[in-house]
Amino acid sequence: MLKLLKSLVSGARAEPPAPPTLVPAGQRVYAVGDIHGRLDLFEQMIGLIEADDAARSGQGVVKTTVILLGDLIDRGPDSAGVIDRARSWAQRRRVRILAGNHEEMFLGAFERDETLRHFLRHGGRETLLSYPIDPEDYARMTLEELRAAMPDFVPQADIAFLRGLEDQIRIGDYVFVHAGIRPGVALDEQVPGDMRWIRGEFIADRTPRNFAVVHGHTIVDEPELSPLRVGIDTGAYASGRLTAVGLEGAERWLLVAQDESAEAAA
Repeated sequence: MLKLLKSLVSGARAEPPAPPTLVPAGQRVYAVGDIHGRLDLFEQMIGLIEADDAARSGQGVVKTTVILLGDLIDRGPDSAGVIDRARSWAQRRRVRILAGNHEEMFLGAFERDETLRHFLRHGGRETLLSYPIDPEDYARMTLEELRAAMPDFVPQADIAFLRGLEDQIRIGDYVFVHAGIRPGVALDEQVPGDMRWIRGEFIADRTPRNFAVVHGHTIVDEPELSPLRVGIDTGAYASGRLTAVGLEGAERWLLVAQDESAEAAA
């Protein structure tokens, strides 16, 4: 019997490994997690990406794409500066930007008092005060007065820029969204609300698929890299750590911009 069992085991075939998740040949991608008004970390990250891309470019001609995963604004001290810097960076290299739930709230705040109230509770106050509005005037305004005044100090160019952000980007075997995707729904049928807001159902889903989702939105202590998803929101506004993932071929690597207080804590 023992001899028979050994024969059966040796004759069994192991399951083939899952195929690697690939970026198309000749392309390199950097995806940056939620910036949330931390212009200092964003500037640092731009320097890291530029240096890393230059160092790797000696390996051959590559088309590089940078993807900002959304939530550029709110909570941190300089959302207006982040918007301006993202726009200027995109003018000199290929930068694509996803809309996050915070951009959705900001745009909705111009139209509805209830959305403005929700926006202010979740970091919108810091966004508005990064524009040229007097803090004392801000403190005196009613909600209705503030909404009426917002177009006077938020440039129309910033509003147009945010309205033009993307909801989903696909490159090779990777799908880039802000928050995630609705399990069981085809990529072409995903709705913006899910891609900007979803959390638990997406994070818990283990259904096999032939692509990996790169996302932010859900804060993690350390980046999560698996065959199904890459989560890189390390809570920059609070932790002082802004994370990006680099992708080329089957390779993945991380870049981290970190302020001095976060370094000391680490």
